[in-house]
Amino acid sequence: MSDHSTLEAIARLVPQGARVLDLGCGDGALLAHLQTQRGCSGYGIEIDDANVLACVRRGVNVIQLNLDEGLSMFGDQSFDVVLQIDTLQHLRNAEVVLRETARVGRTGIVAFPNFAHWPNRLSVLRGRMPVTRRLPYQWYDTPNIRVGTQADLEMLAQRNGLKILDSFGIHNGRAVRFAPNLLASTAVLKFSR
Repeated sequence: MSDHSTLEAIARLVPQGARVLDLGCGDGALLAHLQTQRGCSGYGIEIDDANVLACVRRGVNVIQLNLDEGLSMFGDQSFDVVLQIDTLQHLRNAEVVLRETARVGRTGIVAFPNFAHWPNRLSVLRGRMPVTRRLPYQWYDTPNIRVGTQADLEMLAQRNGLKILDSFGIHNGRAVRFAPNLLASTAVLKFSR
C-alpha cells in the first residue's frame, strides 16, 4: 500500500504492542510502521523476491510463502492481529485464506480497493473499467484477479461464520462510516472467529 494516509488509518486499528502477521506485506512499510510507531512485533508474508528483499532492508521479519498454499505453519490464535491489506483481491483461494486469517489471529483486518466507490461506478457507466489511485491498472494488466465492494466483504465474512467487529471504508486517510460502499475508495473489515 503506497498511500501513507491509508496506511496510517489501518495502523490505528492495530493495538499498541500487538503481535502481528501481515499477509502479502509487500515491501514491509506497514509492518515497519507498526514496529516503530506502535511497538508491535511479528512477521510479514510475501511471495515476491524484490519485496522480500525490501522487507529485509527495512528490518522486517519476512517469510517467503505463497498464501494460496495456506498458513499451516502457524498455530491457532498465534497472533493478536492478522492483516490482509490489498491482498485478498490477488488470491485464488480468497475464502480459504480469510478463514485461515481468523484461525491464526485473534482479530483479522482486511482492506482492499472498493470497486463500488462512486468514481468507479461512473467509469463503468461510461463503458470503461476504472483506473484510479486505488485501482491504478488498466483492465488488461491488473494484478487483481477479482474486484469487490464493502458489501461483498461483509457478506464473505458472514458466509464464513466470522464475527464482524467493525466495517467501514477509508477515503483519503479518513474513516467513512456513512455509505462506505459508495463514498470510500478502500473497504475495511475487522473480524474475529
